[in-house]
Amino acid sequence: MDYQMIVLDLDGTLTNRDKEVTERTRQVLLEAQRQGKRIVLASGRPTYGVLPLAELLKLDQYGGYILSFNGGFIMDCSTREVIFQKFLPREVNRQVIELAIKEQVDLLTYQDQYLITNHPESSYVQLESRVSHLMVRKPENLADYVDFAVPKFLMAEDGRYLALVEGRVKAALGKQFSIYRSDPFFLEILPRGIDKAQCLEYLLDYIGMKREQMIACGDGYNDQSMIRFAGLGVAMANAVLPVRKAADYVTFSNDEDGVAHVVEKFLL
Repeated sequence: MDYQMIVLDLDGTLTNRDKEVTERTRQVLLEAQRQGKRIVLASGRPTYGVLPLAELLKLDQYGGYILSFNGGFIMDCSTREVIFQKFLPREVNRQVIELAIKEQVDLLTYQDQYLITNHPESSYVQLESRVSHLMVRKPENLADYVDFAVPKFLMAEDGRYLALVEGRVKAALGKQFSIYRSDPFFLEILPRGIDKAQCLEYLLDYIGMKREQMIACGDGYNDQSMIRFAGLGVAMANAVLPVRKAADYVTFSNDEDGVAHVVEKFLL
C-alpha cells in the first residue's frame, strides 16, 4: 500500500521514557515529510502540550496536523486553523465534579495554559503538568469555578482502584460521554463520539485521503480505536496487551526508536 500519512501517539510512542524524541526518530520523520508524507500528532494532551513536538518536527513547514484532547481538537499546523473542536456541555460539570468527590479521586480539567484541579500536590497532577507544559491552579471551590465548557475531565488514581471506579463512572454518567482510560491511572471523560478514530475519519474526509493510506502508531488504551481504523495499525512493543492484539504490526519499543523503524519500513 502507498501510505501517505502516519499518525503518532506521543507518550509511550513517539517519545521515549524521558519524554523526548530521539535524533534518529526526528531525522527519519523529517525525511518522510520531505518526501511528501504527512504527520499527525494524536494525543490526549492539550494542544499547548503538543505544540513543542509539532515545532520540533516542523509540522508547520510541511503541513502536518495536531489532534489533541484525544480528538476533541484538530488544528492545521501550517495555518493554525482550528478545523474541528468539541466541548463537554457546561451543565454536566458539577455532576462530574461531585462524582469525583464521591469516588475520592483526583480531578483535572483545562483552562487556557492552566490545569484546574482539586489536588495540586498529587503526583498524577504533577505528571500531567510536566507533560502538558501547563501551570497548576486550585480554585477555592472547584464546582463554582468551572462554569465554562471544557474539552475533557481527567480522573486520576492508582490503576487498580481506577479500574473499579471506571465502571461506576460509566453507569453514573450514561451514554452522553466517551469514557475510557488513556493510562492505567488516568480515566478520560470526553464528549460523546470523541475518540482518535472518529476524529481521524473527520480529518481524512477534510483533506481527501483514505484510511487505507494511513498508518497509526500507539501504545495505550485510547489508541485502540485508531489502530483498528488505520490502513496499517501499529503497536509499540511496550503497548498494553489489547493494543498489541488489535495491531497489524508490532514494532520496537519507544525506547528503541520503534517509530523510526516503522517509517523506514513502510513510508520511506
